[in-house]
Amino acid sequence: MKYAVIGTGKLGTTYATAIAQAGLDLVIGARDPSHSAALAKTLGGEVEGGGICAAVKLADVILIALPYPATRDAMRKASDQIDLAGKILVDISNPVTPDYQDLQVGPHTSAAEALQADLPGTVVVKAFNTILAQLVPPEARVGRQLQVFLASDDDGARRQVAALATALDFRAVDAGPLRNSRYLESVGMMNIQFAFFLGAGTATAPAWSHA
Repeated sequence: MKYAVIGTGKLGTTYATAIAQAGLDLVIGARDPSHSAALAKTLGGEVEGGGICAAVKLADVILIALPYPATRDAMRKASDQIDLAGKILVDISNPVTPDYQDLQVGPHTSAAEALQADLPGTVVVKAFNTILAQLVPPEARVGRQLQVFLASDDDGARRQVAALATALDFRAVDAGPLRNSRYLESVGMMNIQFAFFLGAGTATAPAWSHA
């Protein structure tokens, strides 16, 4: 199984680092291939870096670490150049407004559903959107196994992304079909409010407790 991380910003870098440290097969893609190549060199090992299309073409599971709507723009452009059929796209975005006070889509749809509608030959899994970048490194959550909620219309793809979450020492939680992404994105938005506007700080993360 080969994984791609698309994006070399804060989120992209933290996920690429965590995936590489977990010993998984990784390629990094960025609009500027020099950025992904530099990050790959820093991570070492067998990590590869290149353009977005090159990374997507090589990978089975693609984690898109870009803000909304750049997630959609990048994947639509990639689909114009390469065949994305069967690719698993992991949408970790929260489609927040620039002031972080509202969502750009919803409540009757979601960023993940929009991505799936754009690329019907792919399988979209909503995941990791309730995990802040500061909590991606395992050393930032020692003694805590945070929950990652996964929503998808494809059970096999959901299991594949659950395996990734487990490899990164998260607890994977089945959140049902992709339509539930609209609720997960609202939870992600509330998590942002707690972390940055209500004083909880960036160590905050939501969890569901079942009897």
